[in-house]
Amino acid sequence: MDSPTSTGGSSARIVATRSSVMESIRGCGLSGVRIDKEELKRKLLIPEYLRLAIRDSIKSKDPDAVADRCFNSGELNARYEAPDGPMVIFVNSKSGGRHGPELKERLQQLMGEEQVFDLSHVKPKEFVEHGLVCLEKLASLGDYCAKETREKLRIMVAGGDGTVGWILDSLTTLHQRGREPVPPVGIIPLGTGNDLARSFGWGGSFPFAWKSAVKRSLQRAISGPVCRLDSWHVLVSMPCGEVVNPPYSLKHTEDCALDQGVEVEGQLPEEANCYEGVFYNYFSIGMDAQVAYGFHHLRNEKPYLAQGPISNKLIYSGYSCTQGWFLTPCISDPCLRGLKNILRMHIKKVNCSEWEPIPVPKSVRAIVVLNLHNYGSGRNPWGSPKPEYLEKRGFVEAHVDDGLLEIFGLKQGWHASFVMVELISAKHIAQAAAIRLEIRGGEWKDAYMQMDGEPWKQAMSQEYSSFVEIKRVPFHSLMINGTGDSV
Repeated sequence: MDSPTSTGGSSARIVATRSSVMESIRGCGLSGVRIDKEELKRKLLIPEYLRLAIRDSIKSKDPDAVADRCFNSGELNARYEAPDGPMVIFVNSKSGGRHGPELKERLQQLMGEEQVFDLSHVKPKEFVEHGLVCLEKLASLGDYCAKETREKLRIMVAGGDGTVGWILDSLTTLHQRGREPVPPVGIIPLGTGNDLARSFGWGGSFPFAWKSAVKRSLQRAISGPVCRLDSWHVLVSMPCGEVVNPPYSLKHTEDCALDQGVEVEGQLPEEANCYEGVFYNYFSIGMDAQVAYGFHHLRNEKPYLAQGPISNKLIYSGYSCTQGWFLTPCISDPCLRGLKNILRMHIKKVNCSEWEPIPVPKSVRAIVVLNLHNYGSGRNPWGSPKPEYLEKRGFVEAHVDDGLLEIFGLKQGWHASFVMVELISAKHIAQAAAIRLEIRGGEWKDAYMQMDGEPWKQAMSQEYSSFVEIKRVPFHSLMINGTGDSV
């Protein structure tokens, strides 16, 4: 083991297992009393004129004109009342295997088509920039119903972690432009890992009894407490001329300003090509990202192989065995596969302005920077270190809104496997409020990275260094806690 963790006897493990099972059941919406469909509908359904105004604003991309039309038609004098839990739902109909389209149809029957958006047709940014703006415009014209609907609005996302991150990222513009309040987000888990959903009590998988579970999930989303979630900005800077095919979560940016005060080992290019994005769960570099990258492309080339979460996990496990993570070729020195050969790491601690160098262990072949307690379909690789161990290492107990990231290493597939079944904890490296990675070429031509499940291949120059800089976004994202408990 790389660190001591809190352990108990067999009875404690049985209690913990039962607790985990019950939490999963509650998260999937399988417990509780029967929910009346019509009563739930009354709580959720936004008045028709507002639903149509939101829809028309998104279609026309002219919310001001739609709001003025509603105002001139006299709708504002109708004295409609806002529902107790106004809500819109985004559905990734490509997630959840065959359940995605069925779920969308079920939700539209419950709430009307105008409150349920298929992400293949309506993008979150369109809703934020046009649909919400229309509500805000109507509120400014004196429509109390629109004002109250906007203030109470909550958002549910039916999809995986990547889909949830997409929604959260789109909502950040509300913070940036001072358009408060920002709607909190709940989750109907349709992805493979669903670590965001697990972390906030929405369950780890799409339940078999989904028709009744959906109603309970919506009921909890109306009144569930709102929790804060740290968001982390990533800036990737590379020499101009290097080719990279970034994931959706990374966008090209002209702002390539890296923090100063760090000694650079390689040469700095005269011109840099930069991408930026935000993650909520994890960023990783190394062998785990390489496996994810290969699986991602295999699934795109042969979609018939992956029809749901279970088949995805089986194929992923099989694919990882073919990539040399478990067995390094005999002609190769295992140490040559370590990230230490291409990577230098600096961190900033809380309330500290100086960068501190952190040695990369030579045995580590993957480094994961983690924000949540859950990683890799509900595992906790950081573990539950004892208080005396935390004090000795200068660590604190991990929370999703503490402004800190947990950095740990995985050595090889066998080590990662034992970590994932929680027989041991991962190799603890550091806790940090900001991270800077310098990636230098040499024998390696490419490095593999991923954030929140979206992998990419990063070309490396033999002459110049590339950089990854991670800092906390100044505002929190807001999540609905599906269990009703504090996180």
